[in-house]
Amino acid sequence: MELYLLEPEPGPAWLPFCDARPVCELRAGAWLIRERWEAVSECDATAVFGPAHLAAFGEEGVPPVRPRCAVRGPALVGRSEFAPSGVPPAVGSTPGRLVHEGHTVGWWVPEGAVWDGPSEEGPAIEIEGLLLAGAHDLLSALEHFLPPDVADFTRERGDGIPDGCTVIGDPSDVVLLGAEVEPGVVFDVRQGAVVVEQGAYVVSGSRLEGPLYVGPGSQILGDAIRASAIGPRCRVRGEVAASVFLGYANKAHFGFVGHSVIGRWVNLGAGTTTSDLKNTYGPVRLRLPSGPVETERQFLGSLIGDHVKTAIGTQLDTGTVVGVGAHLFGGLRPPKYVAAFAFGDTGQRLTREAFLTVAGRVLPRRGVAVTDRVREFLGAVYDHAVAGKA
Repeated sequence: MELYLLEPEPGPAWLPFCDARPVCELRAGAWLIRERWEAVSECDATAVFGPAHLAAFGEEGVPPVRPRCAVRGPALVGRSEFAPSGVPPAVGSTPGRLVHEGHTVGWWVPEGAVWDGPSEEGPAIEIEGLLLAGAHDLLSALEHFLPPDVADFTRERGDGIPDGCTVIGDPSDVVLLGAEVEPGVVFDVRQGAVVVEQGAYVVSGSRLEGPLYVGPGSQILGDAIRASAIGPRCRVRGEVAASVFLGYANKAHFGFVGHSVIGRWVNLGAGTTTSDLKNTYGPVRLRLPSGPVETERQFLGSLIGDHVKTAIGTQLDTGTVVGVGAHLFGGLRPPKYVAAFAFGDTGQRLTREAFLTVAGRVLPRRGVAVTDRVREFLGAVYDHAVAGKA
């Protein structure tokens, strides 16, 4: 069987992330949405049907992004804005729709059949999971998926807890998988397990509160980190609560980040702080160029796109959306919507060549080579984002 993922049309609901990556490459709990589809289909994804500006997207492990085409069975076609869970769907010998709470979220294509596009026809096959309305729902996904995700890891045989560390709760809920942990780390697992993956490093003085997932090669550099999913190769210091780090991000200094989604290759300057609760304790509204978006969430910090850089002391209001590649400086409090590639409070935009130059300096610091294909992709991201906001 083959697996194909169908991207939603790029639009305001998935800003700021859809400018730079497929929706299926966003993190829903400990795992990417693509990885969740691969788990329930029991096979690796063959391709992602996505927009043209993502055609050169090529992160490790990601299938090619290409235009939608006919699919011959046996195959599963899943919507990228749906994060599946549980057991594989009970498919049969005839074509069918994967359905969750009355919504069609995928299609089963048996051998000999052909899928040529989304359809509401055919028998319904129920599937468990969570349908996401937009980027802010990645935080709902975190709350929904993270506790069972990290609990699954407790079935594995992890490393012993180093001498000098403190565990509050059941020590079997601390899962260290080839990570290095200094003495003086506190693990609080009363609310969920703590998982630290291969090659990660946790320094003395860190307090890790479950449910928590720390991805491969990430560094936890001190303070309290709780109820979060931190992707690969991140550096995190300071208080972090209920947040998602997609990977390769740098928050190496103090400052609070709460109920936020941090894109890849983001650098948060010292003292960068997010507000995640309004003074009125009311629901948070996003302010996008297309109009306001009611999130129905009481707690929502910032949605920060890939390659964003913030200056020291940056203060982000509740529900701030920062577009891909923006550089925040010159004012303590940016507006609640920052356009892609905004250059401080100058009213100007980072140039294409400047963006490529900065990326060429940053990516090798995490061992990622800036090849011609990478430059092609980053250029396409810039051109798409700028064309859409000119």
